[in-house]
Amino acid sequence: MSEHSSTINELTTAASASSADSPLHELVSIGDWIRFSISECHRHDIYLGHGTDNIWDEAEHLVFQALDLPLLMNAAQKQVMYVTRTTMAERKKILDWVRLRTEHAKPLAYISNVAWFAKMPFYVDERVLIPRSPFAELIEKRFAPFLSERFAPSHILDMCTGSGCIAIALAHAFEHAAVDATDIDMDALEVASINIENHQLEERVYPIQSDIFSELAGQSYDLIIANPPYVDAEDMADLPQEYHHEPEHALASGYDGLDLTMQIVTQAIEHLNDDGWLFVEVGNSEANFAQRFGSLEVTWCEFEHGGSGIFAISKAQLLAQQDILDELE
Repeated sequence: MSEHSSTINELTTAASASSADSPLHELVSIGDWIRFSISECHRHDIYLGHGTDNIWDEAEHLVFQALDLPLLMNAAQKQVMYVTRTTMAERKKILDWVRLRTEHAKPLAYISNVAWFAKMPFYVDERVLIPRSPFAELIEKRFAPFLSERFAPSHILDMCTGSGCIAIALAHAFEHAAVDATDIDMDALEVASINIENHQLEERVYPIQSDIFSELAGQSYDLIIANPPYVDAEDMADLPQEYHHEPEHALASGYDGLDLTMQIVTQAIEHLNDDGWLFVEVGNSEANFAQRFGSLEVTWCEFEHGGSGIFAISKAQLLAQQDILDELE
């Protein structure tokens, strides 16, 4: 290679590196970085479904979390914050996060290791699904109108607990209840244990490894909450790239998404106390429910703040339909 060619290559390499790092020198304020993040999110056509519902919030959350700033600010506080300058170390961190979110389609919750559920923060990583269940609204309402205001469950089961967010939210809603948080996956239970400790609930929320009810012989509950894998085969094939960062076994459940739901419904009666209730989330597989469960009567929950795909059924209703359950088995 000639000296002239070598010089050209060196200049090209330097120019390329300078171009790749140019945001670090050109973007100074927090507002600059939020604007840049919005542009990058649009340019890479990211998918939203793990915490925010618009690009602006996604970008703002990314920058604020990268800088360890609170997400909840009023308009005046944001106006001041947007013009605040960033340090070079902070810019490098934000740029790394933006590239992970846009070029690699990694959900923000896995980048920051923080997800919110029922107005509480939880540690998450790629061992567990990112919390996004409408169970948060049911828990906030203490499962009204299904449960009376006087109903005070003493023993609750959160099945397929994942990060433990539902179990912990249940413990906050029902302050005198003990909650068993079960999952077949020990990796998920390790994450749940982190959250149980973070929320100082070690004496009320108990992580247990169990395949559905396999390790719960003799246990009965006033309330069973189940959020099992429920994505059907067709939806699994069409999932946006962001969802491929989540553990597949926590999403898929057979051709119609209801394999585990079938096991839960047919076995729950043995683990419910007389006044007990079972609530199961099946998401979009609600459309397949009638075909799999025939004439089994359940009540589909309605939500004020969005969401669907959760049904409720009491032990009394399960007993009254025992003949249908026997056919299902």
